[in-house]
Amino acid sequence: MKHDIATVEQLSELSSFDEIIDVRSPSEFAEDHIPGSVNCPVLDDQQRIEVGTLYKQVSPFAARKIGAAHVAESIAGHLRARFLERPKNWRPLVVCWRGGQRSGSMTHVLRRVGWDAQQLEGGYKTYRRLVIEDLAAIPRQLNLRVICGATGSGKSRILQAIGRLGEQVLDLEELACHKGSVLGVLPNCPQPSQKMFESRLLTALQGFDHNRLVHVEAESRKIGSLQLPTALIEAMRAGECVNIEATLDARVEFLLRDYDYFLTAPEWLDARLQPLRNLRGAETILRWRDQAREGRWRQLVADLLELHYDPLYSRSQNQNYVGFRAPTKLSTDDLTPAGIEALAQRVCGR
Repeated sequence: MKHDIATVEQLSELSSFDEIIDVRSPSEFAEDHIPGSVNCPVLDDQQRIEVGTLYKQVSPFAARKIGAAHVAESIAGHLRARFLERPKNWRPLVVCWRGGQRSGSMTHVLRRVGWDAQQLEGGYKTYRRLVIEDLAAIPRQLNLRVICGATGSGKSRILQAIGRLGEQVLDLEELACHKGSVLGVLPNCPQPSQKMFESRLLTALQGFDHNRLVHVEAESRKIGSLQLPTALIEAMRAGECVNIEATLDARVEFLLRDYDYFLTAPEWLDARLQPLRNLRGAETILRWRDQAREGRWRQLVADLLELHYDPLYSRSQNQNYVGFRAPTKLSTDDLTPAGIEALAQRVCGR
């Protein structure tokens, strides 16, 4: 085995390195990367395109020449800007797409300096394979308590309050940057890529004590544009359920607070409602649009709950969640911050 190649069979082995250096381009790194790694691209996005075009349209030799020049300049820059202060016993892991020339070049230079730099065998693709394997295994080892409740029951806020009590929580909507419904888009908070979401999710799962309960909010298979791993959704659907039964008035008031950004952007809300046209009909969508533009928010929210969300919720929970057939039921008419804290205490049996 070559001394500069690191073969990693479990993600926990990555912690043995002092630093993980990802030499892929900024756009590759932005899509997903090993948590905690730093991006030191040896080819930026434009240079990658340039080299790839030369490879296809001229020759591999022409591409390698210009590519080598870019890579040499980039490595020199990173060495001066980031690595000069590293001690002699520094041991970094260098990662590119599949453990090829980009990470090989950086590893070679760092080793020539005298550092014990290692190149990840298989590159990012090795990391990605291990993520998929762990996401198929870890959820089945968890003891899940699922927080259920119709839309507007404050489930996400209750989950956060449970976390403040020191309990284990898996906040999928926070990881996905989305509230999980057709109106769940968060302003100025784009969702991560599917791969990045899965990396974040795995990091959260790895932090749990399997001997303690993990609280999670009931979700469908998708949160916005992101898909939940099959093993996780199956584990959630088999878990113990706690159903929050809040009054309609309490839910309306809660949603007016929690979605207050809609109150200043009726046009944005109108765009979010358009996908419901086929389900609810053009006449209903027009009525909801008029309610928003005229500021009749309470009536709009009540209509959305009674005509759209509640029927979908009832059907979905009964079909998908085993624990929902005999859940622990917690009734409330108070979803104020104080009411949310009280519900979290009741969920935890305190």
